[in-house]
Amino acid sequence: MEPRKVEGQQLSQPKAKMAAPYESVIEANEEYLEHVNYRTPLVARYASSAMTKNFGDVKKFSTWRQLWTWLAMAEKKLGLSISDEQIKEMKANIGNIDFAHAELEEKRVRHDVMAHVHTFAHICPHAAPIIHLGATSCYVGDNTDLIVMKDAFDIMLPKLARCIHRLSSFAKQHKALACLSYTHLQPAQLSTVGKRACIWTQDLLMDLRNLQRARADLRFRGVKGTTGTQASFLALFDGNEKKVEELDCLVTELAGFKSHFLICGQTYTRKVDVDCVNTLASLGATVHKICTDIRLLANFKELEEPFEKDQIGSSAMPYKRNPMRSERCCSLARHLMTLVHDPLNTAANQWMERTLDDSANRRIAIAEAFLTADALLGTMQNVFEGLVVYPKVIERRIRQELPFMATENIIMAMVKSGGDRQECHEQIRVLSQQAGNRVKQEGEDNDLVERIKQSAYFAPVHAKLELLMDPATFVGRAPAQVDRFLQEEVEPALQPYTSDLEGRSLLTL
Repeated sequence: MEPRKVEGQQLSQPKAKMAAPYESVIEANEEYLEHVNYRTPLVARYASSAMTKNFGDVKKFSTWRQLWTWLAMAEKKLGLSISDEQIKEMKANIGNIDFAHAELEEKRVRHDVMAHVHTFAHICPHAAPIIHLGATSCYVGDNTDLIVMKDAFDIMLPKLARCIHRLSSFAKQHKALACLSYTHLQPAQLSTVGKRACIWTQDLLMDLRNLQRARADLRFRGVKGTTGTQASFLALFDGNEKKVEELDCLVTELAGFKSHFLICGQTYTRKVDVDCVNTLASLGATVHKICTDIRLLANFKELEEPFEKDQIGSSAMPYKRNPMRSERCCSLARHLMTLVHDPLNTAANQWMERTLDDSANRRIAIAEAFLTADALLGTMQNVFEGLVVYPKVIERRIRQELPFMATENIIMAMVKSGGDRQECHEQIRVLSQQAGNRVKQEGEDNDLVERIKQSAYFAPVHAKLELLMDPATFVGRAPAQVDRFLQEEVEPALQPYTSDLEGRSLLTL
């Protein structure tokens, strides 16, 4: 390890010595060297290959070259002196990127765009005079960011559709399975497992709509010049405003966008980034809520996420079955929800037509937001594809609470049999308190029903108790609500993604 140098001067600090085990690992396994330096876990561990490639250097810089090529093609079409040979040369070298050369150029000129202009020009000597003609750095930088974000939404939307599809299938399967519902995390009335899953699904449908809207709202920055006035292109076309406008439209069309900004400074407005990342942060909130519910239900032993045959829940406690996937989702969602503060502050602090204090922040925040959201969807799909329900546990938990919930039904049945409502209320209140004390103070099961059966006062309803205590009579319209929701809201929303719903999400870690 060579001592660090600053501007050619060797620092006086001594060479750091690695611990012996560390040195021996590296010496024994040269492949380990790739793990020496820090890599973001989003790339190394969580996000999909498709999303990491989308934000990678090959995609970024080949898109820069594609944008330069589209610009030259449009300029040629509108009459500038650009040859077919120059266009052909540029097209042939879009993916032929010498990253080492570009790195050296950037160290020399301290400007990433010009470094790549020179690198592209080096392998396109005939096209070199017209590469980046009339453009500013943000022509490639901003337009590439918009293309990458659009493509990122295209990667995410089918994944979100698959999550909705898996969860809605789960809801349909368990639409009538009665379970305790909770307010304040205290047992309330009964609902069904499928109805709760529909509540989760409804939030995901809102996220699907939000992602679709954010993608559809993306507009191309277009061909605007240094501060958005298009002055350089007006000069190229000898003051012909119509050709300048047509140039903007041609490149926008070549890039696959339906519209471009009519007004911008040097950059597109950074509120675009706010809208996109805020949409992803909202998805993060949804995932956090769903996976928190799953973690709580796992604690109740009513529901579990998938647990692999050889999976270890705890290094110290072999019996543990921790909801680690849901915990991972909550952890990543927490990060995603905080990232929206970066684009908010960036948008707020853009001075006049732009300042460069947006650049370093955006390189990190935007990529991390999409990578994190992508990781959430892959993990959540895996969870939804392996959810396990334990009906007997759910039934037992219902039995502990349902006698109290059924008291109103029992009172009504007694009144119909000729009883006095107030007297009946007092009788059942006393028995309920006794049963409650048994549960809370003695740790025993709820025996309110047995106490009612043993009470001569309630003899008129003894034969009806089984029916009065049937959980299915306490869930209201939950099963019907599930059917209608799936038919009227979920199925239409998934229709555009019919061909994308196959395939399982397999987690390697």
